[in-house]
Amino acid sequence: MVAGSPVLNQSGPPEFVFRAFTTVPEFQALLFLLFLLLYLMILCGNTAIVWAVCTHSSLRTPMYFFLSNLSFLEICYTSVVVPLMLSNIWGFQKPIPLAGCGAQMFFFVTLGSTDCFLLAVMAYDRYVAICHPLHYTLIMTQKLCIQMVAGALGLALFLSLQLTSLIFTLPFCGHLREINHFLCDVPPVLRLACADIHVHQAVLYVVGILVLTVPFLLICVSYAFITSAILRIRSGEGRRRAFSTCSSHLTVVLLQYGCCSLVYLRPRSSTSEDEDRQIALVYTFVTPLLNPLIYTLRNKDVKDALRHAIISKAASDTN
Repeated sequence: MVAGSPVLNQSGPPEFVFRAFTTVPEFQALLFLLFLLLYLMILCGNTAIVWAVCTHSSLRTPMYFFLSNLSFLEICYTSVVVPLMLSNIWGFQKPIPLAGCGAQMFFFVTLGSTDCFLLAVMAYDRYVAICHPLHYTLIMTQKLCIQMVAGALGLALFLSLQLTSLIFTLPFCGHLREINHFLCDVPPVLRLACADIHVHQAVLYVVGILVLTVPFLLICVSYAFITSAILRIRSGEGRRRAFSTCSSHLTVVLLQYGCCSLVYLRPRSSTSEDEDRQIALVYTFVTPLLNPLIYTLRNKDVKDALRHAIISKAASDTN
């Protein structure tokens, strides 16, 4: 038996295990430290943005309200995946029960879908701010902002509940319960079913189109109007500021939608489990890590707020 491989229970309630990244102890330690460091950086970076927006009155605008919600989602999103992933890197793989796998899939799909919907909401916010600046405060009221975030979460919850409940009505083959992934994602779990899954794959594509394609098209339409409006701005400084704000959002959009589309919208015949796992590492670690970096390094207001907070904290400590 290969070291570190689990002994699968062939009877009783179904259990799943995640395939190990490596069985070499030295590499396991290296991966554990790397993923732990990335996770801590994600927590610190996104928490800093949430804290800055909540404590600085200059950032209490719709754009930063959505940004703080995005950062909070990234914290929850990675926390659903990474702690369990870290616990499985060293030693024998720990089995996860059917209910635990279903719960992780539900929260992972819910938070990931909300993330995609929220990026579309942020594009609409930029559209109103740049194309209708005189009516911005009248349109983007606090009530509407809260309703848009709640609507994104509600739709994500509905789609995730339907998809997860449908998948976990399938029977799973006892000798194929090893998931070639580091989380209970939809495609690798579907591969373990010992029943016809054509209907389930069709539902997955429909959900993928609703979560990825439709919001991305809305973002493209918003940015078509935004680009046209920016090109009409006569002030060079105003044009640069508008482009800077929008380019930060577009960078995050391309990373998020690009990686997720490769996993969920490609034909199953053209994908491999190893490729899906590598791509999943990008939207599990890279995108949540880059979000705070992109929005702070390219956003003067956030940088000023964080700098002021650090200076105030240092001054209070010395007094």
